[in-house]
Amino acid sequence: MSDTRGERLNVPRTFLLGFGFLGVSVIWSLYNLYVPVFLKDTFHLNSTVIGIIMAIDNVFAIVLLPFLGALSDRTRTRLGRRRPYILLGSILAAAFFVLIPVSMAKEILALMMATVILMNLSMALFRSPVIALMPDITPSRYRSQANGIINLMGGLGSLLVYFGGKPLYDRSVSLPFYVGGLVMLAACALVVVFIREPEPEAAAEKKAAPLLETWKELGANLKDVFGGERSLLLILVSILFWFIGFNAIETFFISFAKYHLGIMESTGGLIFGGFSLTFLATAIVAGIIGSRLGRRRTIRIGLMVLLAVLVPSMFVRGFVPLVVLFVVGGFGWALVNVNSLPMVVDMTVAEKIGGYTGLYYLFSQAANIIAPPAAGALIDLFGYASLMVFSCAMFAVSAVVVSFVRRGEAAGGK
Repeated sequence: MSDTRGERLNVPRTFLLGFGFLGVSVIWSLYNLYVPVFLKDTFHLNSTVIGIIMAIDNVFAIVLLPFLGALSDRTRTRLGRRRPYILLGSILAAAFFVLIPVSMAKEILALMMATVILMNLSMALFRSPVIALMPDITPSRYRSQANGIINLMGGLGSLLVYFGGKPLYDRSVSLPFYVGGLVMLAACALVVVFIREPEPEAAAEKKAAPLLETWKELGANLKDVFGGERSLLLILVSILFWFIGFNAIETFFISFAKYHLGIMESTGGLIFGGFSLTFLATAIVAGIIGSRLGRRRTIRIGLMVLLAVLVPSMFVRGFVPLVVLFVVGGFGWALVNVNSLPMVVDMTVAEKIGGYTGLYYLFSQAANIIAPPAAGALIDLFGYASLMVFSCAMFAVSAVVVSFVRRGEAAGGK
């Protein structure tokens, strides 16, 4: 990797790139808030089946994300390596996303499933490339801070949903989806139009690759995971466990609020909004802390904060106490999430950043496959209180695993 000690973090450009993350967060926040409720209220499915449905789309994504990350590494167009995927994927994803409430209104489960899967496949098309742009344009030692900025923008997207989505949803269940699709298109358009990708380094210069060559590159990246130095495997396994814990809550919290606490789903979104508000407010700070204390240590602190919040949440039913707990939890999640991707991409060289970004999403998407059906089955067996127990167990395992990671700190840092 080239020496970047004389370079600086371009803050305005990083904020501009963050609009891509904002658009993605708007879509996923709306999807996780309301689709499980649609499936339960409209199609009368139990939590286990809902969990399976919420995970099916990720089976496709788990294959596509690392492949598309590696493919974007080898792509050469007038728009650059990453932006063609962002342009095409965001247009398709927005189109299918706005069709979700339309499919729900038809009350045909097969149509609903087809729409959801096509939307998720379209999102997979550009998720790895848009995130890979961050390390593309950011020197190693500033990647935690840069990831803090784009996560702040992502938190802003979630915050817009949790607080702005309530009046839209109360007016029409379709309206948040229409507005969300337009917001994502506008946000991604800003990235495509105004972000200029750097020219690939000479060592990374490649012609556009046939699919076979891209699959070979993906295989080489996976060989790094399972046959190389174990820190890469350990950080990815830790990512798997903490995303299982987080995704279980993200998928079922609104159902938890509605069916366990007895409050409206749009009001339950306000509780999770407190989580996103703190995440938004502390994302940049979390990146700075990671660069000062070290990324591994910061992630472990964040996991401990999450455990300290979720354990008492098992015994709390009131709206205000839950808001307070989730506000604190948002800071813990910022410490974890902001510093994880930089650890992964700083275990490789510049020409493989897209592929390693894909590996990050391979394991996080695997969590999205495991978490919904597992948490749903526990809810069916033991009730909604089991949701917090399950997530606590996942965060605890992740904290143990990450303590053995020995690589992934910033170049020239801790």
